[in-house]
Amino acid sequence: ISDQFNLLTHALTKWIFSSSVYEISGSEVCFSTGDLIKVIALDLQSVCCEDASLFKVVPDQMPYSTVDEMMKLRPIGLESCLPFTFSSRTKITIGDFTLGPRRELTVKSTERLEDGEEYIRCFIRGQQETSAEVCIPLSTKGEFYECENEECFSLKEIMSNPNLRSRKYHFANTTKPQQPLLLSPLYQVHAIMSLRKNVLKFPSSLEVDVIDVTDTCNADFVTPLSLTEILSQPDEHFPAVLEILEGPGSRAMFKCNWLPGLKAQNKIIFHKKGSSAMVLISNLKNRKMQQHFLVSQQYGGRFKRRQREFGSVYEVYAASVNAPGLKVSVTRNCEEIDEDGIPALNVGEQLEIVRCERIELPNAKEDQEKQKVNKEIYLPMYMQCHFMEVLADNKKYKLKDLGKEFSLPLDVKVVTKDSELDNDPLATLNIRIEAALVEPVIQASFLSSPGQWFVIPPKWLSMSVYFTKECVPWPNDQPPKYQMETVTEVTDEFLYEFRKQASANDEAPPPRPPKRNMSCEKSIKKSKTSKKNKCKIQAESVPSKEFNDLTLNCKKRPPVFCNAFPYFKTIWATYKFYNSILFSSAPVNTTDEESDHDYESVDDFSTVIKNAQENALFL
Repeated sequence: ISDQFNLLTHALTKWIFSSSVYEISGSEVCFSTGDLIKVIALDLQSVCCEDASLFKVVPDQMPYSTVDEMMKLRPIGLESCLPFTFSSRTKITIGDFTLGPRRELTVKSTERLEDGEEYIRCFIRGQQETSAEVCIPLSTKGEFYECENEECFSLKEIMSNPNLRSRKYHFANTTKPQQPLLLSPLYQVHAIMSLRKNVLKFPSSLEVDVIDVTDTCNADFVTPLSLTEILSQPDEHFPAVLEILEGPGSRAMFKCNWLPGLKAQNKIIFHKKGSSAMVLISNLKNRKMQQHFLVSQQYGGRFKRRQREFGSVYEVYAASVNAPGLKVSVTRNCEEIDEDGIPALNVGEQLEIVRCERIELPNAKEDQEKQKVNKEIYLPMYMQCHFMEVLADNKKYKLKDLGKEFSLPLDVKVVTKDSELDNDPLATLNIRIEAALVEPVIQASFLSSPGQWFVIPPKWLSMSVYFTKECVPWPNDQPPKYQMETVTEVTDEFLYEFRKQASANDEAPPPRPPKRNMSCEKSIKKSKTSKKNKCKIQAESVPSKEFNDLTLNCKKRPPVFCNAFPYFKTIWATYKFYNSILFSSAPVNTTDEESDHDYESVDDFSTVIKNAQENALFL
């Protein structure tokens, strides 16, 4: 590969290393036949030198105190690097033989004599070309130095021997070398390929055949970008024309008119990027098809607050946390249950939440007396009843004003639709503002209709695009007039993912009603009641046996019950505690005169039983 930047090469053969996809120096690379590679930079990693000269070992200047130490600490092993030469700066006395200082001795071999002591056999060159051999024990003490040897080594021999690679060398021929030096540089090549996001890095020694096609091929190398990466681009890059490489697919979380246009090879204009304040809106659940919308605060419609409906006391409490002083009206009658401390509520009664506290209920009479005196009632959290919010506000609000004055969620209805929208989907719906959010967005339009703008939230939409060299279809500094789409319909999956991300702030589930073991209560009453009282209680209890006697086979007329309706009171063995809400009750306006109403009057229970028995006798 040449060292010229911006070199365009064409791969002729496919290079495979364990597989078609491989990793070199932490970068994943894959080359196939016909790939276009554009070299953009080269980094020098190393230089390889090829030289045929010979080298000598540089003697080590470290002195040795004994012959044994010199033999053991030498970097070069004896077996592979004998002979070698050393000298002593002191006299060496071996028996009757004495060697003077600075005499050079060449070690030939190591031997072990009959006495078991180890020796080195050395060759001594004397005067007048005379020579002699002497055996020196390894335990001999002195000051020994290594001398330069005449043996030469080539680069191949040095690199193949680990003992030789640890030494220093100099050229055997001290004059100017006659052999030429061959330098082979090793580069790290930085290159790009079309539709590859990262810069490829691979060594120049990679065995792949390429040809230079810089002058013959005019190719554009595009870099795919996600919408999140588009947000990190500088503002100077916008507006710009981009081409879609990969659309959002069929699993997009939006249901809007601009979504089908986000297909591969379509061109789109990104005008600007930034953040937008939006609200998540849902229509109420009484419709067959649930719809959800992302609405920008630039929406021009007007809203009115709508009364909320609640199905339990806990729902009223949850709404009152964000709306102190909440007032509700009872929409269905609720019967009194003494044993659970549930008072009776009538249609039309208005309640205002005072506080939430934990109370004890010793019996029902004390509660009733307290309610009559203070005109306040306690309702347990688990109580099921139908309420409707009481509103005295009839003001029209803008969308941005609702978020400032009220807490969410908030039930509203559109009383004035947005005039800038051809078809306002919120105009005919009773809606609930679920939550407010601030999202990074991209304001975009299609190249075919640059005046119809819409908002793309990159967090909720996945696309792959790239910048083209095409200019925007309007003169410089004269952007066209545009119409912004402020309402975007989303799917149920969007709502699920949104609530999943906000699950850390979810409210606690409603309290579970206390369990009552009816069999235990009956057994306790049975053990503490005499037979006489038992008969009396059975006479005053609910006539379950008499219901069984109402058959056509009955020959004896059952007894007639008294007109008095039986009253029951649960006797508590211990006090029970409940999380309850204290309400301030406003009485219903009633008159003594009979009014024509549509409510069905309920007869006395004993009268109903009596009539049923008489009717059964005449069948």
